[in-house]
Amino acid sequence: MKRKIWTAIFALITLGLSEGSFVPAHAQATSNQPSSGKSYTFEVPGTKEWVDTNIDLRGGARLSFTASGQITYPSDQSMEGKMRTAGTFGPDGLPRGFADLIHQYAVGDAGHGALIGRIGSDSYAQAFLIGASKEYQVPVAGRLFLGINQSQKDASVATGSFQVKIEILDEGLATATNAGGPAETRVSGITPDLLGKIPRRVTDPSGNPGDMVNVFIIGTQDQVVQAFTSAGWVQVDKTARDSAFNALLGSLEKKDYLTVPMSILYLFNRPQDYGFAHAEPVRVAMSRNHLRVWKSPYTVDGRPLWCIAATHDVGFERDQRNNGVTHKIDPAIDGEREYVNGTLSSTGLVVQRDHVTPADPLTSAKTATGGEFHSDGRIVVLVLKNVNS
Repeated sequence: MKRKIWTAIFALITLGLSEGSFVPAHAQATSNQPSSGKSYTFEVPGTKEWVDTNIDLRGGARLSFTASGQITYPSDQSMEGKMRTAGTFGPDGLPRGFADLIHQYAVGDAGHGALIGRIGSDSYAQAFLIGASKEYQVPVAGRLFLGINQSQKDASVATGSFQVKIEILDEGLATATNAGGPAETRVSGITPDLLGKIPRRVTDPSGNPGDMVNVFIIGTQDQVVQAFTSAGWVQVDKTARDSAFNALLGSLEKKDYLTVPMSILYLFNRPQDYGFAHAEPVRVAMSRNHLRVWKSPYTVDGRPLWCIAATHDVGFERDQRNNGVTHKIDPAIDGEREYVNGTLSSTGLVVQRDHVTPADPLTSAKTATGGEFHSDGRIVVLVLKNVNS
């Protein structure tokens, strides 16, 4: 008799935890292979920046989020604290104020303290706003995280929490199982002959060799811009006049200003077509991930081939051309190549990728300003989704 009672109790506990269950932030979800119709509930405390749901999702999965609850940021009489917005708010967060311009939040244009999510590594995955409710389609396979759009300082003083219900509307494609993007496969159109036609390095206006060409992208102009934009990169301004105007506009709209201009460099005897950047708003003057993009004269399988020189600014150094001050790049430039690879592949817009090594790989050199860099000589190739296919 006792055995039957304990069996019944265990069955009830199991049933309560399997569907529509409350799962504390510190606990694991009941399944890492969710199916359509299953739901989970999590508590996301204000003291956390990110909570691991332990739910692994397929690419193409569709989710529904609904959230409630409140979080409070207390007032602070210190000078530093006065720069932080105080108040009590729900999952949509507090309206952005001018003080928020000097902070880095995971979702730059979302409310301060809003409920947010991401799929996969915080190194590459672009966070997205959830707020009080949202339907979301997962771009690539990966682990689901829930978070608060706040700084570490906010988390140290916040009280309260959000309660989040997640419903699996569609579990996605069984074949979409590669976390972070497609597996590497050979891109047949990138031949040794083509590699031999593309310069290994870009030049400054005086013809001095500079940064390494370390990324190829295959796709139309619109597809290239869409991929970078979806990955959270922003187009940089081309002139100081544009920079001043957009800085004012960004402040008036209470948005982070990340579009500080970058210098003009040359490939195929012409300036870059685009510049893109990822950066911390406060440190944008000295530290940002950035790259320049040129449309090459070549095509691969009938689509344009774009060449990219990507580097990571990490500070300042002496410009050996004129003894002025210039940006210092991280000399281990392969890290920036993989940052481009990771951020774009996490969007679901990359359908094929590979690394190729030219016959004359560039493994060490100096930039046009005299800074040294080193590489394994490989170039990452990213093929973008063709919307017409």
